[in-house]
Amino acid sequence: MTGINSYTDADFKRTIWSALRLLVIIVVVATPLVWWKAGWPSALLLLVGAVISGSGLFEWLRLMSAVMVRMDGGQTARPMAMVLVGFFVRLGIAVALLYVSLKYLNGSVYALAAGLALGVFALAVEGLRLMKAWTV
Repeated sequence: MTGINSYTDADFKRTIWSALRLLVIIVVVATPLVWWKAGWPSALLLLVGAVISGSGLFEWLRLMSAVMVRMDGGQTARPMAMVLVGFFVRLGIAVALLYVSLKYLNGSVYALAAGLALGVFALAVEGLRLMKAWTV
């Protein structure tokens, strides 16, 4: 890659998958530490937040891939209605998961917030890596 003008669909997909991989690595390292420090309910809340965050990144990948296929016009696109239904179903499941986990787990809400923030953090790290690659 030489700059933002050469950013392709494949680069976008690679960035999202790298962010998801980084999220998983952080969760694998952080969960035992949170369990040790704050107990299993907090560790489970961290996992719930990370799953919601990771599913959001994955859903963003699906939405943007569907939009990009339509914009390019070269391939046959999946029906946008199915992609949007999947998005709203995931959103509903995320809300239900948040509600149930907050109601029945007496762990730290900060662990849940940290799990939810991991997706943004991982995406920011990948964005910084892209900027570094463009400037070199």
